[in-house]
Amino acid sequence: MIALTQTLILGVLAGAVYALMASGLTLIFGVMRVINIAHGAFAVLAAFLTYSLWSAFGLDPLLAIPFIMVVMFGIGWVVYQGAVRHSRGSHVSMTVLVTFGIALVLEGVMGIIWGNRSASIRTDYTDASVEVGPFFFPQVQLLAAAIAVVVLIALYFLLNKTWLGRAIRAASVNESGALLVGVSVAAVAALTFAIGIATLGAGGAMLGAIQPIVPGTHYQWIARLLAIIVLGGFGSLPGAVIGAMIIGVTEMLATTYVGSAWPVAVPFLIIFIVLIVRPQGIMGARLREDLVS
Repeated sequence: MIALTQTLILGVLAGAVYALMASGLTLIFGVMRVINIAHGAFAVLAAFLTYSLWSAFGLDPLLAIPFIMVVMFGIGWVVYQGAVRHSRGSHVSMTVLVTFGIALVLEGVMGIIWGNRSASIRTDYTDASVEVGPFFFPQVQLLAAAIAVVVLIALYFLLNKTWLGRAIRAASVNESGALLVGVSVAAVAALTFAIGIATLGAGGAMLGAIQPIVPGTHYQWIARLLAIIVLGGFGSLPGAVIGAMIIGVTEMLATTYVGSAWPVAVPFLIIFIVLIVRPQGIMGARLREDLVS
């Protein structure tokens, strides 16, 4: 029983970080109907930027998060204006091809700058744990989960308590209606994409401290993040949180009771099962084809 509870604890901690990273992906789809296949590559890029700050200046990943979020916001805005904007309004399959191309470009750039070798951030708390009775909480994962909660709460308030948030939600529900009441949907789409990449940057900043990073790992990350939003429901932020927790716990259970190689297969199994049983996900709604074409 203790072993099972410990596994669930680790799964929830991992799920919190997954939720933060998936929130940007589901936000982007909710507003623009764009499936951002480059989301995993952006996460790895944020991790490498954090690694560079740590290796060059000794800057702790926690302290680097605000800077990384600002930089990733800028990168997201530039990428949207330069590439994604031109595919918006096309069939969703076109956005998949465009963002996949962006992912390949980012992978190549990261390979040129940092090389195709493993890198990791080793802080004073990397191997430290907080013990509560018979249970332990890895400090780096505990801090990452706490940051994820703070950023997700901030994102919630942004979407529900600000004019920008109301504009984003209006554009996601009815783009034509939003235009009629004076919302600049084009500007909102650009800001939404940039915000989605910025929130991802917060999770990516802690990624290098949690596990080794390599440019090619973005394939594993996008598979995991897509599984989360497919499970939770495309465009649903609460669904992304629920899906992330389920994926995190399932991966840890697979690691503990099946084998260390199985967590890689978990996202693909989840996607396969959900598409058969409930294609719209836990909290998603069925979309008409004309809404995504």
